Amino acid sequence: MTQLRGLLLAIDLVTRRRDEASAVVVQAQSVVLVARNQVGQLESYAAETEATWALGSRASAQPEIVQHYDQFMDRLQQAVEMQRAVVDDHLRATALAKQVLLEAEIRVAGLNRLLEKRRTSMARTQAGRDQKQLDALSALQFRRLHPGLDSLETP
Repeated sequence: MTQLRGLLLAIDLVTRRRDEASAVVVQAQSVVLVARNQVGQLESYAAETEATWALGSRASAQPEIVQHYDQFMDRLQQAVEMQRAVVDDHLRATALAKQVLLEAEIRVAGLNRLLEKRRTSMARTQAGRDQKQLDALSALQFRRLHPGLDSLETP
C-alpha cells in the first residue's frame, strides 16, 4: 500500500480541487440567477411605469414632465441593457467554471483508473508470488512424503 501512497495523495488533491470547482460552478449559477432576477425586476418596473403613464397621463402632462418621463424611460432601458450585459458576463464566467470542473472530473477519473490498474497489477504480482510459494511448499511436502523418488531422478 505504501507504493500507492503518492497516487492516493494525488487523488485526494485533485478531488479537493474538483470539489472546489464544483462549489465555484454553484456560486456562479447563483449569481446568474440573481442577475436574471434583477433584469426581470427592471423590465417589470419599466412595463408598470409605461402602463401607468399610458393611461392618460402623457396627454394631460406638461411638456417638461413628458420630457423628463422620456429621459427616465431611456435611462431605465439603458439599465435593463446593462443588466443583460451583466447576465451575459456571468453566463460566460459560469461556462468557464463548468469547463474547469469538467477538466477536474476528468483528472479524478483518470487517476482513479490508474489506481485500479495499479491495484490489479499488484494483486496479480502478489498472486504470482503466492502461487510460487505454494508450489515450493507442495514440492517440499511431496519430497518429504516420498523420499525415495529423489534418488530415482537422474542428474
